[in-house]
Amino acid sequence: MVANLHSICPTYPTSNLNNARMENEIVVGIDVGGSHIISAAVDLHKLKILPNTNYSVKVDNKANKAVIFESWSQAINGTITKAAIKGEVKLGFAMPGPFNYETGTAMFGGNDKYEKLYGVSIPDELKKYLKCQEVEFRFLNDAMAFGVGVSTIGKAKNYRKIIAITLGTGFGSAFIDEGIPQQNSNDVPKNGCLWDKPFKEGISDDYFSTRWCLKKYHEISSRQVEGVKEIAQMNDRHSQAVFVEFGANMADFMLPFLKKYRPELIVLGGNISKASDLFLPVLSRKIQDAGLKIEFEISELMENAAIIGSAKLFDPNFGTE
Repeated sequence: MVANLHSICPTYPTSNLNNARMENEIVVGIDVGGSHIISAAVDLHKLKILPNTNYSVKVDNKANKAVIFESWSQAINGTITKAAIKGEVKLGFAMPGPFNYETGTAMFGGNDKYEKLYGVSIPDELKKYLKCQEVEFRFLNDAMAFGVGVSTIGKAKNYRKIIAITLGTGFGSAFIDEGIPQQNSNDVPKNGCLWDKPFKEGISDDYFSTRWCLKKYHEISSRQVEGVKEIAQMNDRHSQAVFVEFGANMADFMLPFLKKYRPELIVLGGNISKASDLFLPVLSRKIQDAGLKIEFEISELMENAAIIGSAKLFDPNFGTE
């Protein structure tokens, strides 16, 4: 089966790659977050991160292009140096949207992050900051990169059909069938993602994100807090009410998609997933009450999953089965 991996998970030419070369193929996997960037060198044959090549650098996503690229390049250059990569450097990015994954053009605008990069070609501009002569860029939606990663090196590799969910600044998702992101299959929503699908008075991203948790907690407690972790630590009736409603809402939203796709496993990642003990009971119970038998996993792989997933863009077999 050949998966359609166009705008979010694009298909790249593989003429410069072959299975023999993969035995010594090193790719720099990069996870771009809203407040930090993490990079590491990945052995593409073994699908393992090389020791001591991880770099994490804080990023001011409100800064101008030069400041952002200086932060990004600090991590990437550190990984290139530690991994002693010679010749052409291959960079696989797990990148949040909105983004043109085919061309590498940032489309951030009106979403309160990296807005100074709007319309900027990452391959054209970032390479000016990198310590290498030749470089190839490939890009993958960050939630899909997480999904590919957990289905490659996590518990999910033992399951055929999974849904990977990232809960944090936004609501990310990926429908994975035998390690391949699904975008156009009849049993998945349009583009294989959930964040933009209607729910209640808006879209799902409005309800399954940090901003909803903070807003809801303020509404019922009159307290302003900095993040979801703080709400979870409160462990009072207000915080409990927030997470119960969060889990119930997620079940109500996802049930139609679950009934159609019939996943064996749902993998949760992102900062909000760390509070899963507060919302997962109601979520799983409502799904079970609907007659579905689906397992859950809270991934401990975190950014490593996205790094592995983005590095797989250079695997010549990625996108086929």
